[in-house]
Amino acid sequence: MARQPASHVQRRRETIRKSVQEANGPRQVASQAELLCAGAVFLVALLVYTWTLAPTVTLTDSGELILAAYGLGVAHPPGFPLWVMLAHLASLVPAGSVAVRINFSSAVFAALACAMLTLVVSELLMTASGAVARRRNKAARQSNTPSSNTGIFLTFAPALGAGFLMAFSRTLWAYATITEVYTLNALLILLVFFLVARWRRRIIETRNNSNTASATHDTWIYAAAFVFGLAMGVHHVTVALTLPAIAVVVYRTQGLKFFASRRLLYAALISIGALIVVYSYLPWAASRSPAMNWGNPRSLQEIWWHITGRQYRVFFSFSPAAMGTQFVEFCRMALREFGFAWLPLPLFLAGAGLTSARKRDRTAFWFLLLIVLADLAYALSYEIAEDKDAYYLPAFIAIAISAGLGIRWFIQVAASRRSAIWTSSVAAVTAVILTSATAFGANWPFNNRRHYFIADDYVENLFSTIAPNGLMLTEDWQVASPMFYAQEIEQRRRDVKVVDINLLRRSWYFDYLKHAHPDMIKRSREKIDPYVAILKQWEGDPAAFSRSRDLTQRISMAFLEMIQAIVTNEIKLAPVYITNDVLTADSLNSYLTRWIPQSYQLVPEGLVFNLTTDQSFHESPDPHLRIRGLTDGTVRFAQDDAANLKILPAYTRMLTNRGKYLASSNQHDRAILAFKEALALDPHFAAAQQGLAESTAKLAKP
Repeated sequence: MARQPASHVQRRRETIRKSVQEANGPRQVASQAELLCAGAVFLVALLVYTWTLAPTVTLTDSGELILAAYGLGVAHPPGFPLWVMLAHLASLVPAGSVAVRINFSSAVFAALACAMLTLVVSELLMTASGAVARRRNKAARQSNTPSSNTGIFLTFAPALGAGFLMAFSRTLWAYATITEVYTLNALLILLVFFLVARWRRRIIETRNNSNTASATHDTWIYAAAFVFGLAMGVHHVTVALTLPAIAVVVYRTQGLKFFASRRLLYAALISIGALIVVYSYLPWAASRSPAMNWGNPRSLQEIWWHITGRQYRVFFSFSPAAMGTQFVEFCRMALREFGFAWLPLPLFLAGAGLTSARKRDRTAFWFLLLIVLADLAYALSYEIAEDKDAYYLPAFIAIAISAGLGIRWFIQVAASRRSAIWTSSVAAVTAVILTSATAFGANWPFNNRRHYFIADDYVENLFSTIAPNGLMLTEDWQVASPMFYAQEIEQRRRDVKVVDINLLRRSWYFDYLKHAHPDMIKRSREKIDPYVAILKQWEGDPAAFSRSRDLTQRISMAFLEMIQAIVTNEIKLAPVYITNDVLTADSLNSYLTRWIPQSYQLVPEGLVFNLTTDQSFHESPDPHLRIRGLTDGTVRFAQDDAANLKILPAYTRMLTNRGKYLASSNQHDRAILAFKEALALDPHFAAAQQGLAESTAKLAKP
């Protein structure tokens, strides 16, 4: 073959070099715009989250999680090992209280999640618009890709809008201001989405650009697999639910050849390796016997039980009726998630975005649709109250991304008019501002926790009533969880023996009680040890107890005898108290709820009943309850918030119980004050209304 002239070869190389430079130019500009948008979303979100951050421990799992993170312990199933390690690092920052430090880590994770969602939307938009694929035609590329400031703005405005929409959404914002695992979970899910979307875009770029040498981009998919494995160490259920959607993206990008190649094996090994490394934390932490050592997972079986959340399987229900009720609840949450329920503009944009994606980018359409369907398929079968909204986070993420695509659709509609650039710019600004402002305005009152002292006041009001070295029995997690923080980290009232009756059904809890109150355990060891022995049998094979009435009777009586021994022994040394919820009978504690009122007089004192051995009237000072934010309007709560469902009823019922107790001793003037305090909290509380009427009538008689 004749050699080509040197000048011809040189000209060809120069042509290729210029083509590559021309191809890389728009990519660099687009990458800068991507990062600028993501950075703006991160900074604004972090500023808002910091301003609305809770100043101390909050309700539900916050106290327990803070204790687990601070002491490098084991949290409730599945343990959240990655979150515990990262939150522990946050707890070491020498600024503010431990609660504030870990609360702020949630804000950082949430702000990063919003920034990552911005990047995901921009990747999907650039892929769908063909900004890379149309490089073959230079003229078309110059007119349709983000090569000008205006073009960049119009391309990335939807990503910016989606990022702000997610930042001001009800659920993510709520968890960004408190200690919880869900913001880190959202961040890692979105990081996986971004890496997969970037891998897909680079594959398409290589495939469509004939001037660019073919190169492998599997580093992106392997990075996604690694992050996926790490994410399984936070909230593995919601992470695993995204796998079908990710698989669709991979299939529609490279077909079956990826699944038939070694690359799938490599990705799986990377992901599994990351997962194993993260969860190896559990036995290491348990071996240290930390204060919070939920489940004490040391053996392989115990680790498996803990990771799979064995104790929560009772909450699953596959009945159509229950799932129908859950679906209605999801629709209600979705309507309020991104704004006012009466103005579902973001949901309209999400629907328009999905419709547009079905026409322009089927991969993105199936990706987003499968995220929602998989999430609902699981969450609708899971009956849990306090943090159910967090299980819908993947669906809310998909809706926010779809809304970003909907903003792009809105801009395209505006661009079809005569003055394309001007109307497109106005449409972009209008859509971004309107969706962001709607979400911000609707959710600010509920998520501004700057003055949130509900849990801290609840704990302090309990402490103010309990005598030194007193024992308090409770079944209220809203009491037990913040008590962990108050006693173990803030070292407040370590003398008070707080016992969660529900946790007494877990053998690991006795290790905690030995750590916190060793003398109490010693005094009742005669009944505690036999109960713990049969409890461990139940933990090993609960099905055997379900089948055997005799075994069920044995463990129930052992439980009751243990409680009786603890109360009997402790009341000889100091007062014993119970919270009102202990008197609520259910299938597990029916013996207990009958035994306590039969054996002791229940004297209402503050938020607890004092158990007394005689039936005479016991004088107690009028309670001075600190209830900042509960009813003064500084904090607003949704109807399904724990403050409305658990805390407010606890105050009103105990004030009413105090009024009834005083009225029974003809102290109607004081009883009227108690009833009025209860009605000030809940004007519609029937028992307080009735008590007030009766006491007022008796005082009116001569």
